[in-house]
Amino acid sequence: MRIAIGLEYEGDRFCGWQSQPLGGSVQDELEAALSKIACDKIKVIVAGRTDAGVHALHQVAHFDTQIWRPLGAWVRGVNALLPQSIAVLWASEISNNFHARYSANERCYLYLLLNHPVRAGLYYNKVGWFHVPLNLDKMKEAAEILLGEHDFNAFRAAECQAKSSVRNMTKLEITRQGDIITFELRANAFLYHMVRNIIGCLIYVGKGKYPPEWMRELLEGRDRTFAAPTFSAAGLYLAGVAYDSKWQLPNYVEPVFTMMLPKVDRLVRNLIVNDSGIV
Repeated sequence: MRIAIGLEYEGDRFCGWQSQPLGGSVQDELEAALSKIACDKIKVIVAGRTDAGVHALHQVAHFDTQIWRPLGAWVRGVNALLPQSIAVLWASEISNNFHARYSANERCYLYLLLNHPVRAGLYYNKVGWFHVPLNLDKMKEAAEILLGEHDFNAFRAAECQAKSSVRNMTKLEITRQGDIITFELRANAFLYHMVRNIIGCLIYVGKGKYPPEWMRELLEGRDRTFAAPTFSAAGLYLAGVAYDSKWQLPNYVEPVFTMMLPKVDRLVRNLIVNDSGIV
């Protein structure tokens, strides 16, 4: 049988999602806990492999097992064996045709940026930081250029192994609440380091280093060396993964990402200067 699960985790506690020879990844911890509940070796397939330092508000994965357990065991039982910084949110038996990665229609990432002269202390691992005031209007103008289907080769890491760098960006929204700037990015898929490279370029535009039209030049030039450096992972969150309703996953997966909004709102509230003690 195939089981789909949703989970959240703090990325800075681990060396990324993907299993490592010496352990220490989210995948290693999750598979160890699942295997104990199943009394059998479990291998997990995930919707998006996050890097070290990248958090997940709602990651989706699946695994196959011949061992029957009540769904509650795959949630509460597994959580009892996981580190406090990883939690399974739900579990659902699903068709063998479902694939956490290849059945996904869209991914959503959020980036939280503290735009303040002084870095965060309490939330240093939950938010990126840039000390120079940023022009939001210029950044929004630059973001518009990235919407739609483009070759994002200039925004992927040299180590990226994707066969094609063409992606369809359906949303890139930038909002500000106090000193916290929130970037919401949605696309059919993302390249390795694509989000962090885009954030770095938008910050370059926001501080006046380049005009918004520079983003178009980067797209057309397809050369990573002309773009901004990869920005910090600290403020990056995999917010959700969207699937077709035919898979009958929990309601908060479709419509997309609505369950995440209260979490993000609470986090942003705590990061506001007057509330968080950041000075």
